[in-house]
Amino acid sequence: MPEEKTETETETETEVKEVKEVKEVKKRMPREENSVFVGRRPTMNYVMATMMILNKGEDCTVKARGRAISHAVDVCEILRNRFLKGTEYKGITLSTEQLEGENGQTNNVSSIEIVLAPPK
Repeated sequence: MPEEKTETETETETEVKEVKEVKEVKKRMPREENSVFVGRRPTMNYVMATMMILNKGEDCTVKARGRAISHAVDVCEILRNRFLKGTEYKGITLSTEQLEGENGQTNNVSSIEIVLAPPK
């Protein structure tokens, strides 16, 4: 009879998988200064990270792929409308990236880069 996993064991396995995914993404994408890569974490984590960069007086690039694109737009809009009201969009870039799946097949994934300028 298979043993049932406790809730904490399942959460730990999920966290380990997420860490592995993050490491894979970091290998594929060069680390850029003043960039926030949006993923599955709570929206406010990304808002705060973006706000810290903008408070230094530097431009910030919010990046996302696939289903996280709408999450990235939410981050930028929450930041502009609630926290740093003078923040402006400096540029928005849309693109398609080809990623290799587990089965060796290539998949097209949409991506977005939103450059925010700090308030004046």
